Amino acid sequence: MELKQKFVELLNKRGITSEEDIREYLSDKPQKTYDPFLLLNMEAGVDLILSAIEADEKICIYGDYDADGITSTVIMLEVLGNLTKRLMYYIPSRFDEGYGMNRAAVEKIHDKGVDLIITVDCGSVSCDEVDYARSLGMEVLVTDHHTITDKKASGLVINPTQKECPYPFKYLAGCGVAFKVAQAIVAETGLPKSILTRTLDLVGIGTIGDIVPLVGENRTLAKYGLRAINTSARENLGALIEATGLHPGHITAENVSFVIVPHLNAAGRMDHASKAVEMLMEKDQARVRELAMELSRCNSERKHVQEGIYKECTAIIDEKFKDSKFLVIDLPDAHEGVTGIVAGKIKDRYYRPAIIVTPTGDGCLKGTGRSIDGVNIYDMLKDNEDLFLRFGGHAAACGFTMKEENLLKLRDNLNDAAGRIYEERPETFDRDLSPELRLEPADIDLELMSDFDKLEPCGCANTKPLVAVSGNVANYSRMGNQNQYMRLTLRMDGGITLPCVDFRNADSLETMIQAEPDEVFDFMGYLSARTWKENTTIQMTVEDAQVSLKD
Repeated sequence: MELKQKFVELLNKRGITSEEDIREYLSDKPQKTYDPFLLLNMEAGVDLILSAIEADEKICIYGDYDADGITSTVIMLEVLGNLTKRLMYYIPSRFDEGYGMNRAAVEKIHDKGVDLIITVDCGSVSCDEVDYARSLGMEVLVTDHHTITDKKASGLVINPTQKECPYPFKYLAGCGVAFKVAQAIVAETGLPKSILTRTLDLVGIGTIGDIVPLVGENRTLAKYGLRAINTSARENLGALIEATGLHPGHITAENVSFVIVPHLNAAGRMDHASKAVEMLMEKDQARVRELAMELSRCNSERKHVQEGIYKECTAIIDEKFKDSKFLVIDLPDAHEGVTGIVAGKIKDRYYRPAIIVTPTGDGCLKGTGRSIDGVNIYDMLKDNEDLFLRFGGHAAACGFTMKEENLLKLRDNLNDAAGRIYEERPETFDRDLSPELRLEPADIDLELMSDFDKLEPCGCANTKPLVAVSGNVANYSRMGNQNQYMRLTLRMDGGITLPCVDFRNADSLETMIQAEPDEVFDFMGYLSARTWKENTTIQMTVEDAQVSLKD
């Protein structure tokens, strides 16, 4: 396998060193996958499902309102639908019910005559709700991937993060766990394998969309998932791709992450996630196209609402909380469906943990937060659990409900805790922009770009490579409808030029160039190949720049 030395250097830095590991990592047909029956409780879980089907009992798939939950729900419905027609699904409303199981939903499901609830992408910590379902005479099988801490639902739980679970790979998405359950059912019943492989497009979307590490088995599932998306016979997904304006047959992980997934998520953010499930499962293609356009409209509305809330947040922060180490923003009129996205964008802009809270109308507040590396937002909430009615999350994200009167105390406590981290480790609050590779002009060619393409699908824990180059700024100009971005040309050694664009730091970069117009700068960013009228050029998207530290 012919690979450029710089690319091999990159793989080695990422821990991919042996020839066997490199071949598996770069293979079009990766084999890194594991026996589903290694998952704790899989055998008993499959027996429970098949016993319910044999007894002609009614089964409800209980999902979640994000892309992972939506795809998990459809995977389970499609595979089990080959064995029984006594199936229904339930996805809670983001606005009225929130994430996970709740007693009112359990009662509704019971009233529909359900005998077995199978959760997907939720349920691991729904202790009271699972017990309540059992008290009503229903069985519950939990399939989930969220981290289990100090409490776990009783009965059968299939979740690779359980301490006692021997499954070798702990980072499956919810749809990955649902797929493993489906894989076990297909193996046990002798159903055609094509029934399972037909769901790979959904597994790819959910895995890429849930920002789980794209390594190991997830990389395998995402690779086969992308291939299935691009060769899919699923007309319904084709209708969504058409509605988004993407090019069928040329869908990348980036397209999935930034176009397809937001369209699926938009249903739950602006309306109800059942629209996305219906769009993926509907048989009438005219109705499918109609639903795909509805998702597109939901996503357009989401972007518009999100932009307004983001601007409101930045204005409040710049006026009141510029020096805060932990940003807690109270927005009385914000649309709850987009506060999580905005919290993430605020975190990225200011590089500080951020929480946005909105009133629920009954004297309570709902909060959603996102955090930076090195600040475990879940642990910080746990230290303040007496202030919450309910809370949950993990190191990088959280959600909670609290009484309005506790907000000021929470803001103070979180800022005190973040302040202590800053005193001990101030570098935590500096964005880490250490390049993985330093490139010389001779390194930058289409061969290297072709090697970089082999890293796909890129995402969490398998990012596009951040590289550094050095040179003088030959020219620059502003662009964008408000001149908020910059286009420039970097002249490197030997007079070789590299076109660059900056969407992040145009103002500060222009100030630096004007102060030192003849200086050599180090630019950090991501390289991409752009083709226009059969002419391919390499361009850098700049993430940061500084006066060169090279001797």
